[in-house]
Amino acid sequence: MTRVFIGVGSNVDRERNVPKGVRALRAAFREIRCSTVWDNPAVGFDGDPFLNLVVEVETPRSASDVAAQLDRIERGFGRARSGDRKLLARALDLDLLLYGDAVIDQEAVRVPRGEILDYAFVLAPLAELAPEAVHPTVGRSYKELWSAFEGDKTVLKKAELALD
Repeated sequence: MTRVFIGVGSNVDRERNVPKGVRALRAAFREIRCSTVWDNPAVGFDGDPFLNLVVEVETPRSASDVAAQLDRIERGFGRARSGDRKLLARALDLDLLLYGDAVIDQEAVRVPRGEILDYAFVLAPLAELAPEAVHPTVGRSYKELWSAFEGDKTVLKKAELALD
């Protein structure tokens, strides 16, 4: 079994889509753990704010199988992957952040995701779920990385959202 972390986000009907996305992940992977849900502004484009969290699963599936499952779930929420997807509003965004300690750089799978080190809305929930885990290329724990994070931590606000 491989310990996998998935970033979850939405800025379209987000109070409905985030819990539905978490239920879809639970259906696909059975047991999951969820971080705190964070409310934060859109990054990289002018848009409605996002709700973000990180989900932890353990799976025997390969990294490419996990990525394909995440893509299927996103498509179920109307997501079409064309053009520069980072600059668009989305009902559900699922990003494979970590696949165990693997370092993979392929078209379909890139882990660890660079966003881990760049954005508070990814690093904070990851540090919450796996504080002692070590980033596979940086060699520091997520707790240490969050403590040393130089980005804007003030953009994060805890969201009150039931996920079950």
